[in-house]
Amino acid sequence: MGYNIVKRPELLAPAGSMSTLRAAVEAGADAVYLGAGKFSARANAQNFHGDALAEAIGYARENGVAVHLAVNTLMTDRELEEAIALVGCAYHLGAAAFIVQDIGLGARIRQAYPDAVLHASTQMTARSLEDVRALGRLGFARVVMARELSRAQLEKIAGSTAVGLEVFVHGALCASYSGQCLMSSFMGGRSANRGKCAQPCRLPYSNAKPGGKSGVLLSLKDLCLIDYIRELCEMGIASLKIEGRMKGEDYVRAVVRAYRAALDGKPPTQKQKAEMLRVFDRGGYTDGYFAGNKNNMYMKALKNPYGHSAPRSDNRT
Repeated sequence: MGYNIVKRPELLAPAGSMSTLRAAVEAGADAVYLGAGKFSARANAQNFHGDALAEAIGYARENGVAVHLAVNTLMTDRELEEAIALVGCAYHLGAAAFIVQDIGLGARIRQAYPDAVLHASTQMTARSLEDVRALGRLGFARVVMARELSRAQLEKIAGSTAVGLEVFVHGALCASYSGQCLMSSFMGGRSANRGKCAQPCRLPYSNAKPGGKSGVLLSLKDLCLIDYIRELCEMGIASLKIEGRMKGEDYVRAVVRAYRAALDGKPPTQKQKAEMLRVFDRGGYTDGYFAGNKNNMYMKALKNPYGHSAPRSDNRT
């Protein structure tokens, strides 16, 4: 027996390639987010270069699916003009929104394209009502909330602002706040804020003290909030976001299909959950930050920290 959802938020799916974009659309996504050749926080995804961006936006729009372009790295002065040119190209092709981390880039987009829709990236680590209000005053129509917030915190913020809130409901979690972790930069010269995180938190470590633990001590399980869809809808969350621009089409299809069904009022089944784990599994799921149960967040044994469907390479999330 189903349950009634009065107001359905947008279901936002990752698209790291044309094949995953098609999978997301076919599985029922309302919108997709993707990166172009540069300035994406997932630089190692296939992304959409040149004519591929036009093909991607055209295909999505033909199928009634909105495209959010991720231009969510930090910028240098010499990059701003190229970034604005990219935004302009996507804007004229029909991109619905632009996901931004760099406040300076956001200001330049508003100057060049006053009616362009801006979304504040989770890389901004917006985690309070004042953060959201400040970003709203800067012209951001939506804020992708920090993944570390609890149910109560999200509910309070959602009930106190007209700015749209976007919440990650499925996929990888960072060991640190998104946008604040410098581990990859320090250890390998690859900055997460430049789209090149090598994810050293997924590697095995050992405690040198006698009797110290060893294993993937910093690696978190993947997030899964499919059991909380009705609560998120009742809060007034604008968009439910699935992580995974580095993951394959089987993952995107299975996860989007399951969340689409949940948003259409069908309680998730064990079969759907098993299918999502079949296509990508880091030792089970967690609802840790959202539900306040942080004890179930960390992996308990040394398994493949990248998920059994992913190769041990830079293609880790």
